[in-house]
Amino acid sequence: MIAVVDYGMGNLRSVAKALETAGAVVEVTDEADKIKEAAAVVLPGVGAFEEAIQGLKQRGLIQPIVQSIQEGKPFLGICLGLHLLFTESEEGGHHKGLEILKGKVKRFSQRVKIPHIGWNRVKKCAPAGQLSAVLKEVPDESYFYFDHSYYVEPEDETIVATTTEYGVRFASTVVQGDIFACQYHPEKSQRLGLKLLRGFIEASKCK
Repeated sequence: MIAVVDYGMGNLRSVAKALETAGAVVEVTDEADKIKEAAAVVLPGVGAFEEAIQGLKQRGLIQPIVQSIQEGKPFLGICLGLHLLFTESEEGGHHKGLEILKGKVKRFSQRVKIPHIGWNRVKKCAPAGQLSAVLKEVPDESYFYFDHSYYVEPEDETIVATTTEYGVRFASTVVQGDIFACQYHPEKSQRLGLKLLRGFIEASKCK
């Protein structure tokens, strides 16, 4: 079973439905025990960074998420779920993240239209990490659907699996060990989004 973490925010049902369409057995849950028992964990998210951290704290979900990652359980972070993995965010002030990955969440320059909404190209890099296989069947420079005003700036550039251009070149996918996290929304990215999710399911051995 793949656990989709419910912390009171995000497009949970569309993520769960897309994973099911891609072939997974899925449960949307806010229960720590179910997250610990799951074969893989998905942290989706749409909304504000601070509210998301508070939602995780209030439900007691930070410890099971961190524990799952530390144990090497396959993990997929989507959009805000990517941001939450990092050290800190400048969204709405200064807020600490889960500090699983080192780096910052930064706002796009006022020189570009914010939020960044719509289809944009995802260019592959050459990251290390087992879950790099998630992108194996996705052609380089494919288009995925984005909806965000902030982006991550990892301290370790070797974890960047894809980049995208929007005023700046930013990390649109990061991979570290059993963590695969993306800025775009695979659940809204039609055929290629499902192909990516199938890649995650296969790499996670959750078929």
